[in-house]
Amino acid sequence: MNLKINWDAFGISASIACAIHCALLPLVFTSLPLFGVDIIENIAFEYGMIILALIVGIYALYHGYKKHHHNILPIALFIFGIGCLFAKQAWHEWQYYFLVPALLLVVLAHYINYRFCRVHDHAHKEDCDH
Repeated sequence: MNLKINWDAFGISASIACAIHCALLPLVFTSLPLFGVDIIENIAFEYGMIILALIVGIYALYHGYKKHHHNILPIALFIFGIGCLFAKQAWHEWQYYFLVPALLLVVLAHYINYRFCRVHDHAHKEDCDH
């Protein structure tokens, strides 16, 4: 069995999960502290999610860059997006001003990487996974 993971799709899914977490979790789970569960505004959880997105994103984007398209644009967009996520944590009162651009940049980076990987010149087919 040859299992291949589409890391860009995984990165986009993780970004969407992050958006759902950031937008809906506070609305849905506002009663969790009553039960002793506190994942809302949990700094360790927030940084853990950002670091997970960073690891998955860098792996996916670097693979696309190295093996397929050799274009730095997706990595640059992703780095700016992750930077906005860290800024969201550092300047909490401005979090919603950083959140939207962060998510847009991260998803856009994965989308552009996905598109670049699909249209690049296959002069090096032996290195490509698809």
